[in-house]
Amino acid sequence: MTVNIALTSEHIKEAVKALKSLRPVYKDMLDFYEQIFIAQEDSKSHIQIEPIQISYDIISVKAKDNFPLINISDFVIDTKASKNLLIQICNIVKEMKGDMAVSAQAVLEGIETGKIDPDSLFYSLFEGGASFFEKTATRHKIDKNALAFITYSSIKPSLTICAEQLARYLDKLGEWDKGYCPVCGSLPGLSMFKGEGERFLFCGFCWHKWPSKRLYCPFCENKDSKSLQYFFIEEEKEYRVDLCDECKKYIKTVDTRKTDRYIYPPLELLSTLHLDIKAREMGFEDGMQVLLQV
Repeated sequence: MTVNIALTSEHIKEAVKALKSLRPVYKDMLDFYEQIFIAQEDSKSHIQIEPIQISYDIISVKAKDNFPLINISDFVIDTKASKNLLIQICNIVKEMKGDMAVSAQAVLEGIETGKIDPDSLFYSLFEGGASFFEKTATRHKIDKNALAFITYSSIKPSLTICAEQLARYLDKLGEWDKGYCPVCGSLPGLSMFKGEGERFLFCGFCWHKWPSKRLYCPFCENKDSKSLQYFFIEEEKEYRVDLCDECKKYIKTVDTRKTDRYIYPPLELLSTLHLDIKAREMGFEDGMQVLLQV
């Protein structure tokens, strides 16, 4: 069975509609993220980024040592487009109830008064700026996780475009058989089966997709079938959760051969939180231990 990958705002709407029908318990969350994801997709048309240039000599060294093309700190973003998107996302978030809405309003006020510099927020993510976010959050009475979510969501379109531009170098790296992203070195957030059963991994940071061995833990490189297992829920056969007994980590997998609806990978990650709960109850932890998932 062939499945369509959501590429446009209309496709995202179709993907959300299908998921709300399948799992109405997620309706409010899906309504919220539909707005976020569409805003991100629409932002891409305004992004202007000069492609990163990498010399053949550097590519050769990286290929030899299994290094990714760039470090996270090397990503290029369109700060103007990202700032516009940040304001748009804050306006979406502030319509929610609770701490997230209060935090979004505080971010908007901080930007309007010049007390919060969006560029500093953006680039702090590349520099592992946990302390910067904590200080900014404390100073402006903003929830740290909300601030990080808003910031990452605002630069995500630039990250994906930058990764798409860098992908042209991947043929020079040769066959990539590692569990971390060949573009930026981040761990995968989602796995997917397509076509004849080929497996792909999606980077949890830049969302680059790369082929992977089918029987393989991307977090510890375990290939032993005796210590690799998975579970699925009978009513949701398009999903499974791959578990590794060696490192006790898991990754969720979407089998696109078992559904004909539009698939938008970040949406699949969010609309399967019940699978995360079950995996954790079994004693496994998410292999992508990062603050930002979407």
